[in-house]
Amino acid sequence: MVSRYTDNLSTTDFLGFSAGQLTPMQAIEARHSVRSYTDEPLDEAAVETLREAIASVNEETNLNIQLVLNELRAFAGFKARLVNFTGVRNYLALVGPECKELDGILGYYGEKLVLLTQSLGLNSCWVGGTYKVVNRAYNVDLGQKLAAVVALGYGATQGVPHKSKAPQEVAPGYDDSPDWFQRGVDAALLAPTALNQQKFSFALSGLEDGLPVVRAATRRGPFTQMDLGIAQCHFEIGAGSADYRWAD
Repeated sequence: MVSRYTDNLSTTDFLGFSAGQLTPMQAIEARHSVRSYTDEPLDEAAVETLREAIASVNEETNLNIQLVLNELRAFAGFKARLVNFTGVRNYLALVGPECKELDGILGYYGEKLVLLTQSLGLNSCWVGGTYKVVNRAYNVDLGQKLAAVVALGYGATQGVPHKSKAPQEVAPGYDDSPDWFQRGVDAALLAPTALNQQKFSFALSGLEDGLPVVRAATRRGPFTQMDLGIAQCHFEIGAGSADYRWAD
């Protein structure tokens, strides 16, 4: 498989899943969005594993993702309370250089980190706009921007699954496609998306250099490029070791 954003970082190779309790696919199946958290401090070993994974991502991708611990202000505002966020004191600040592709890249690598946190026994929730920017809690350098955050911690519950579209709705050729493609689509349908809209789509698009080409696309809307990056991360995990490449 030729990865969407880089050939260097695979979920299983670099993210330290061996330190966790779940495989990447098990983490996909177990992860549900959680908005209410206990005040239990994060396990020190889990924090160290997560910091190492973040450092690996940032070094290879030129992102500036940061782990923020014991910070109460970001989710203390009216917007956060309106959508029932409680007890959030830890989060990932998804920061990177301003460019057209940034949302997709942060979605892709942010979800790899989210799945790692699930494997480490933590819960999470992607957050696009219902948080407050907190100066000095994290660094946003010149030419960079904060695109989103991910709430982290020990959930008051484990969350609940949300209804997904049928695979044929996001991949019209699904029924006649190879098993690896179907597994990829099935995993993508478990990806979190803004307002659970699932505006992404996947299709097989011929051959290139002897490999099947997968074309991923999304309709316009808030955070849809980030959602697509998250879904592509899931697709790659679901498709496993299949040989294919992403369309440009």
